[in-house]
Amino acid sequence: MTLRVAEHSKDRDRQLAQIRQSLGTRSVVLIGLMGAGKTAVGRRLANWLDLPFTDADSEIEQAAGQSIKEIFAEHGERYFRDGERKVIARLLESGPQVLATGGGAYMNPQTRAAIEAGGISIWLKAELRVLMKRVGRRDNRPLLAVDDPETVMKELMAERNPVYTKADITVESREVPHEVIVGNVVDALAAKLGCDAMPAPRARRKKVH
Repeated sequence: MTLRVAEHSKDRDRQLAQIRQSLGTRSVVLIGLMGAGKTAVGRRLANWLDLPFTDADSEIEQAAGQSIKEIFAEHGERYFRDGERKVIARLLESGPQVLATGGGAYMNPQTRAAIEAGGISIWLKAELRVLMKRVGRRDNRPLLAVDDPETVMKELMAERNPVYTKADITVESREVPHEVIVGNVVDALAAKLGCDAMPAPRARRKKVH
């Protein structure tokens, strides 16, 4: 490891420690549309911050004893949203963590209030092209189980994006390695919490021959 890389690693470790301390009992809550990368980024972010990772959808399935697809089919969306609200409220009481929420969770005013009181919200914002590419890899999205999922996604973006703007932080989720997005999230968190920023990379000196 070169001296410059070692210094960079120490700076990042110091920054992460400051973020953890500044969070106190609050959670980092990831919001955004399906396909935004909340779970993939969230797992890595939790690892960086040395915090537990919780996926709200998984917790809902565990509490219900059914998959989300089954809950939608058997009980409908309203029933699911009510359970989602209760589960997220419970999770936010369990101390600092990185919490990934479902795409519609933040639309509930009570859930938004609970997140504001017990966490810092981060909107992973992605373009339609990116979202559709990602959601096409899985078939467990009840809202997209239609003949024209792209039209549904456009409608969801029009409805939800204005609400997502209420989040404390917005980070662009794009087609780059997940670690890059995690680094962006960490830097945004540091700025929001008043922690030390990572120093800008020093320009490499040209050799004089």
